[in-house]
Amino acid sequence: MSFLVQIFESFRFAWKALQVNVLRTVLSLLGVTIGIFAIISVLTIVDSLERNVKTSLNFLGTDVLYVDKFPWGGGDGSRDWWKSYIKWPTSSYPEYRFLKNNLQYSSAVCIYANVGGGIVKRNSNSLGQVNFVGGSDDYDQVFDVKIAEGRYFSELEIASGRDVVIIGYEIKQKLFLNDENPIGKTIRIKNRKYTVIGTTEREGENVFGDSFGDYSCLMPYNALRKIYQTGTGRWNEFNARSVIGLRGSEKDLGLVALENELRGLMRGRRGLKPTEKDNFAINRPEAIANMISGVFDVLSLAGWVIGGFSILVGGFGIANIMFVSVKERTSIIGLQKSLGAKNYFILFQFLFESIFLSLIGGLTGLLLVWLISRVSIGNLEIVLSAKNVVLGLGVSTIIGIVSGVVPAAMASRLDPVEAIRST
Repeated sequence: MSFLVQIFESFRFAWKALQVNVLRTVLSLLGVTIGIFAIISVLTIVDSLERNVKTSLNFLGTDVLYVDKFPWGGGDGSRDWWKSYIKWPTSSYPEYRFLKNNLQYSSAVCIYANVGGGIVKRNSNSLGQVNFVGGSDDYDQVFDVKIAEGRYFSELEIASGRDVVIIGYEIKQKLFLNDENPIGKTIRIKNRKYTVIGTTEREGENVFGDSFGDYSCLMPYNALRKIYQTGTGRWNEFNARSVIGLRGSEKDLGLVALENELRGLMRGRRGLKPTEKDNFAINRPEAIANMISGVFDVLSLAGWVIGGFSILVGGFGIANIMFVSVKERTSIIGLQKSLGAKNYFILFQFLFESIFLSLIGGLTGLLLVWLISRVSIGNLEIVLSAKNVVLGLGVSTIIGIVSGVVPAAMASRLDPVEAIRST
């Protein structure tokens, strides 16, 4: 019990010492404040940016594989793009039907194609830069299609390639004025009439400033093929190439079984010999996520380097102030020891003072970061996470201990007689 009382007294002495020298306290914690602010602000912005980017890519799914002509991220770098990838065949509709009929480890298989930069017209109104997306069976199971009004395609509409569309939020707003209900109305795409059977929920701009879903027209895959060529593999059809999407099952962790089965079926379908390399890419959304994480790891490291120098300077500043404090209070230390104060009481007294200094600086830095997080930066939502708060306080505590341990140990070892004589 007496030990705890003395610890509490050490806290009290340390706090009083800080209150007596307010100006010196403020100047001492500036270095730590700047250091913690630099580190945590960079980490917070990087974490927020990474989270927003990954959220923007959520439409790709986390348990989905894509059979495409090109590997995401540029491939493994061991092949010449112009001599290999560009010559690979584009995923085709017969391949999609083959996989749909033979795959055992997939819960949904679809083929789709995107065409950007199109124009949609209705009466005298028109809207450019529209994305046309054609999807087959199971497209709504591979991708998250959020219907706001109307309905999704029927099996007959998908199979026959009927001229029906589901339009995005912005298309509805631009072409159907005064809150007119678009369901059952017609729009024109490349001089063909399409009946609107549904609208999608508003997505808003992502961190890239893109509103892909809000400016998209979703139609059956065979309906898109009536106005655009898909699956030819030609360079001039690059933007209209078809991609096969596959959703795995919950039992297949990591989609390992599905990927192996898919690779075997695709190689057999394309007649590849055992010694020949794949002429198709099996892409995972995790590949993009890992690539993004690698970039942000470098940015985080830069934040640690920048903030580390400030914290180092702040740590030396606190250590210097603690040595001065020990020198100023040498006689008080001698008096406390002559009255029975233990070495650990003196040690904790100065160590706590150093930790308090560092923690106050760290809290001030965190407060500045929190104020920055309140500022709106375009589409980027900055959030100071609990992880970064704990990290900031942890680093501050460590700096306080490292900076104060030597002066505190020196104070605790003073001879009481010599200390009293120093007055």
